[in-house]
Amino acid sequence: MEKKGVKIAAQNRKAHHDYFVEEKYEAGIELAGTEVKSVRAGTLNLKDSYCSVKDGELFVHGMHISPYEKGNIFNKDPVRPRRLLMHKREIRKLYALVKQDGYTLVPLSVYFKDSRVKVEVGLCKGKKNYDKRASAAQRDAKREIDRAMKAR
Repeated sequence: MEKKGVKIAAQNRKAHHDYFVEEKYEAGIELAGTEVKSVRAGTLNLKDSYCSVKDGELFVHGMHISPYEKGNIFNKDPVRPRRLLMHKREIRKLYALVKQDGYTLVPLSVYFKDSRVKVEVGLCKGKKNYDKRASAAQRDAKREIDRAMKAR
């Protein structure tokens, strides 16, 4: 995903292990100034985070942004729910899918697009244990093939 002007700050690798990612959406995120500085320093964690829709607004829960060291009184709670910025019709569409079809919204990565912080939100379906084993076996087989190709 390395494009011009895009710098990845954090990725949620566990999401690809636990879910089938059906679609990906880009959303802005509402942050305080010290939180942006902390994200720039790379001190955020997406593990166990999820998104929910409340009153027509999209929120991310469980995303941990460590307090900025030089931030003093302006630091916010590290795990507070943060609002994601998307078009209203996109939020309505996601809400309808999540409500009916057993989908869930998971933040996949946080990145800088030019100077703005963006969150990649995935519309995901949960994997069963046998799905996880199958995808792990597939990944291992691909790794073996790549090794064999390099050895030539």
